[in-house]
Amino acid sequence: MGIPCVDLNDFVAGNDALKKKFVAQLGHSFENIGFVAVKNHGLDQKISDELYAKLAQFFALPDDIKCKYEIPGIFGQRGYTGKNKENAKGRSVGDLKEFFHFGQTNVPTEPELAIHYPPNVEVLEIDTLMELGNKVFKSLEAAGIELLRAIALFLKLDEFYFDSKVATGNSILRAIHYFPIQSDTQILNDAVRAAAHEDINLITLLMGASADGLQIQKKDGTWEAVTALPNQIVVNVGDMLARLTNDKLISTTHKVVNPDKEFWHLPRYSLPFFMHPRADTDLSCLQNCISDGHQKKYANINAGQFLDERLREIGLKK
Repeated sequence: MGIPCVDLNDFVAGNDALKKKFVAQLGHSFENIGFVAVKNHGLDQKISDELYAKLAQFFALPDDIKCKYEIPGIFGQRGYTGKNKENAKGRSVGDLKEFFHFGQTNVPTEPELAIHYPPNVEVLEIDTLMELGNKVFKSLEAAGIELLRAIALFLKLDEFYFDSKVATGNSILRAIHYFPIQSDTQILNDAVRAAAHEDINLITLLMGASADGLQIQKKDGTWEAVTALPNQIVVNVGDMLARLTNDKLISTTHKVVNPDKEFWHLPRYSLPFFMHPRADTDLSCLQNCISDGHQKKYANINAGQFLDERLREIGLKK
């Protein structure tokens, strides 16, 4: 895999020595690679499999039916987003994918924050899809909270530093369909399933995808394939956490490459959970991540402003 594996149970239920070891392992991985595999994460495999099956049914629907669930004015933050509409930052070529978003149901009560949380979009044609999506959302959110607690300890913050920021955070569970490639014309201008990019959020928790394709960029510029093994998820640092830590924790560039031509006819499904804080969360560099040898690299900004900026850069917001 090229990335280390940690056992979340060591942090959640282990003794002090195991918990301390977990914090060090996670922090070291995020400092040097930006990615880690996690086992004993709490996500039920049966529910995961059921959700993948329902999503395959949804993405198999005719485009005109799926497009009923593409809601104008919310910039793809809930419901369906059609094929080739999202591009990596700095590119104008759309990725070879379509996706569906499940959003936060634990919405902040403050009116100025609630406006950032469009309601979830219920698909009428596929029974139990929303129920399963919400179950997976909550399960990955719970794992993410524990991982952020370990990150807080590694950063010498209070263990629960992130709790209030993410309990009603504007997190997203993204169901991605990398549709079969039908002809050479679909990959004109170097179109790929997901061009090289970094994630926007604090951390991403990725359920095992249905096929290979994920690659991460190493420090020497080369690419290495990463596959989630059975009963593991892959977790990586997003730009918000990198920014907050002044790049002490690194947001690693990654991509999903096209398969060899003999496999073009096969689809790929993927389910990343993008863990976001509340829109009013201050992303200014932490003082203990700034020193004479590591000067502050980023201007002050909050999470809502940063998300708005990035949605424009990736083509979802005009």
